[in-house]
Amino acid sequence: MAHRTSKRVRRRRGVVLGAAVVVVVVGAGAALALDHSRTPSSHADSTSTSQTPVSSSAAPASATCPLTGRAAPGGVVPDRAALAIKVGNDPGARPQSGLNEADMVYEVQAEGGITRFIAIFQCGSPAEVGPIRSLRWVDWHVLGQFGHPILVYAGGIIPDRQELAAQTWLHRVDALDYSGTPFERTTTRVPPENLYGNPAGIWSLVGPTTAPSPIFTFSSTVPHGGIPVSSVAVTFSAVEPVEWTWNAATGLFDRSYAGVPAYGASGAVQSATNVVVQFVQSVPGPYNESGPNSLGVHSEVIGSGNVWVLRNGELIRGTWSRASLASPTVLRSSNGSIIPLDPGRTWVEVLPQTGSASYTPAAG
Repeated sequence: MAHRTSKRVRRRRGVVLGAAVVVVVVGAGAALALDHSRTPSSHADSTSTSQTPVSSSAAPASATCPLTGRAAPGGVVPDRAALAIKVGNDPGARPQSGLNEADMVYEVQAEGGITRFIAIFQCGSPAEVGPIRSLRWVDWHVLGQFGHPILVYAGGIIPDRQELAAQTWLHRVDALDYSGTPFERTTTRVPPENLYGNPAGIWSLVGPTTAPSPIFTFSSTVPHGGIPVSSVAVTFSAVEPVEWTWNAATGLFDRSYAGVPAYGASGAVQSATNVVVQFVQSVPGPYNESGPNSLGVHSEVIGSGNVWVLRNGELIRGTWSRASLASPTVLRSSNGSIIPLDPGRTWVEVLPQTGSASYTPAAG
């Protein structure tokens, strides 16, 4: 019989498959503390908990993409900052462009039960990414661990823009300040879901930057103790019933909504080598984001909590911790060892306690 969270979220039919499904209480036992201060530095303030990057690639470490653990294209890591682009995910924003070319994607809760993406590029550089949407409080709190990243967004409420301006370690690019290149409004979609950007052009706007340090550890060796799964449901709300299904043929997890595949604009299903479900606490923001009764969601990504790591068709349970804004997020198993990710693209599901997650064990 399935165990359920105390805060129930209505699920759409078809989200959870099979009878043997386990549901974890979101954020249970988490000890979270926000740190709003930041000094421009690398990860030097996290030496006690930082992960040592490991690459199983034949390429030397200097030629390994810091955010994927894979060999860099052409054997050289681009000397450029992590580029984070806010991408919409309400139904009108789908299908999105560029997510399957991102090094990493964070999915974060927004108001009204919907989610948005922070698509992060460093080695990857597709022709276009979008639709680009507005700023949220959680964005720069996620990005503090990426050194001196670039954040691209399309406006936002005044308090968020004012607080973002105080983050001098981050390069801000508001796409609404540009009337042309490297941004464009497509005529095939309805505003505001028609604003797209070109990563190469955005990097050129900012000028010389340097690559970030790795956030996670990578190894092609599968850790012991994982649970073989066929699918994992990550329910942010009744309107966002996300599911990740293991595809043994491709070695990837495929994304869907209530059993309907999530396709990108290219026609390929959105997929990931790793999916990290980061259980966090959240509090309502003090301001309405998009009209009356639309308070933002402040997901607390500094502190600690439970984590599920999906890789190679298995689920590994453990904890995440992050000491400060500039510190990387550390993933550890129940015995305290680092949980490595498989080299490749990673999606991080930042799941507040108002949501829930469950998994369906693999047959046999």
